[in-house]
Amino acid sequence: MSTPVKEQYIIDREGNKTAVILSIEQYEQMLEDLHDLAIVAERRAEQPVSLAKMQEWLQESGISSY
Repeated sequence: MSTPVKEQYIIDREGNKTAVILSIEQYEQMLEDLHDLAIVAERRAEQPVSLAKMQEWLQESGISSY
């Protein structure tokens, strides 16, 4: 298992953070999180589906044997 790498900051002459250096793993995780948030935002207006309805749909579609 890899050791977690902390982000590193680039600062200006006054000590203000101006940029960040992330590991590829951290960057990819952030991209995945942003993608998930975008999907949630797109689907915000959709009505929820009950578990029973989802199980019925999965069975009818042949995806599951509920």
